[in-house]
Formats: sequence, C-alpha cells, structure tokens
Amino acid sequence: MSNICFIGGGNMARAIIGGLLTREPTPGQPLSIRVAEPLKTARAELESRFQVKTFANSSGAIAGAETVVLAVKPQIIPLVLQQLKDKLQTDQLLISVAAGTSCQTIEAELGRKVAIIRAMPNLPAIVGAGITGVFANRQCKQKDLQQAKEILSAVGQVIWIDKENLMDAVTAVSGSGPAYVFYLIESMRDAGVSAGLDFDTATQLALHTVVGSGKLAQQENTDVSELRRQVTSPGGTTAAAVAVLDEAGCDAIFRQAIFSARDRARELSGISS
Repeated sequence: MSNICFIGGGNMARAIIGGLLTREPTPGQPLSIRVAEPLKTARAELESRFQVKTFANSSGAIAGAETVVLAVKPQIIPLVLQQLKDKLQTDQLLISVAAGTSCQTIEAELGRKVAIIRAMPNLPAIVGAGITGVFANRQCKQKDLQQAKEILSAVGQVIWIDKENLMDAVTAVSGSGPAYVFYLIESMRDAGVSAGLDFDTATQLALHTVVGSGKLAQQENTDVSELRRQVTSPGGTTAAAVAVLDEAGCDAIFRQAIFSARDRARELSGISS
C-alpha cells in the first residue's frame, strides 16, 4: 500500500494529490492519502474534490503513513516540525517541498536524523507539466528514492541533484523560472500591442509562440542554441531583433537575475556555497 500523508493542503499539495489520483492504480497496491489542514473550509473542499481523509492537525494525520509530505509555507516549518517531533517514526520518509528549507534545518527542528527528500517543484506542476529538482540526504535508502520519484513524478519530470547547495540553483532556474517566462510573454504581448495588434491577438501570438517553441526544443534532439540559429537568417527580421537583444546584454542580464535568485535562496536556506 502507498500510504501518503500531506501536511498542508495548498496548491502544490493539491497538484500532487490530483496527479496521484489520476494515475492508473497499481494492482495490489491501493493508494491511501490523508491531509492535515487546519482550515475547516479547506478540509471540506479537499474531501469533496479528492475524497481523501483530512485532519485538523498533523500529529494525528501521520499515524501509519509510509511517506509524509511537508507542503507548508517555510515560515511555519518550525511549528509543524515541533508537532511532528515525537510522532514521526524512524521508518517514515519525509519529503519537503517547502522552499528554502534545508535538510539540516529540518533535522535540527526534529532533534534527530531522519530520511529526508528535499524537493523543488515549479508552478507548471499544477497542470502536470512541472519539473522537480530533488535531493536526498544520507539517511535515505533506495526504496525512499523510488517512493519519492513515484510521488513527485505525478506532476511532471523529476531530476536528481547530488549536492544540496545546488538546490538553490534549481530554485533560481526552474523554481523561479516560470516568472521569467511569463515576463517574456508579457513583454512580447505589450510590444505587439504597441506595434498595432489588438490585445487578444498579441496575447495569443506571444503565448503560443513560447509554448510551441518549448515543445519543439523538448522534442528535437538539438541544442537550443542551434535551434535559435536555424530560425535566425542572416540579414533577416529575426537577426535584427536578436542583434538588439545582444546589444542590450540580455544574456548577462539573465545570468545576473538567476544568480540573484540563487543567492537569495542561499540566504533563506542557510546553506553555504
């Protein structure tokens, strides 16, 4: 049996629960999901939408769970872990999707070593198209890695990171990444409107261009720099646009932005470089 307890019933927890429930069930391995959520209205919605069992507090919810998923805001992690401190069993796997919360921080709050998977999913997980960077501490066994992959792949791709301090780079590239893409779509749309297109037309052109380009890059066995060159004919319209981007130093700006996000993630997680 796959018995999973979610601590927190927010968007990411709902995304993972929804992904797990839409999978074809494994014969002989029924899926059991319970959720600890303090808000009564949220519990009622979770029960109605997913038919899962809910609890008002975390200590009662984790009993018998094979895996406990921490899906709460980082600022309340200490409170939640204090509630779990004497309830969490040595054979239970802890998966944390709390941004900026290191394995060391979790162990310090619990006062002991436990098997921890630290995960950084991103917003497209809500539609099953996310990617999650994952780090496992030394207490994790092979079965823990497999269990984490099965759970997190319910919302997209899973990529393993071998050093925890690199999770801050994961946060900067993919965790924060959707905001960069939305920024690009917004800028392309606004430029289209300024060039004379109506708002809806400019929005659709920008949105589908970004989505389609992403799909092409995924499916083609070609580096994205080569794909860019293929669409940039010498002396053509695209070359004129790319020249402006190069002159503005867009590559350097993106590097600076991602490094800034990485450094802020380091500050929040307390992990040295």
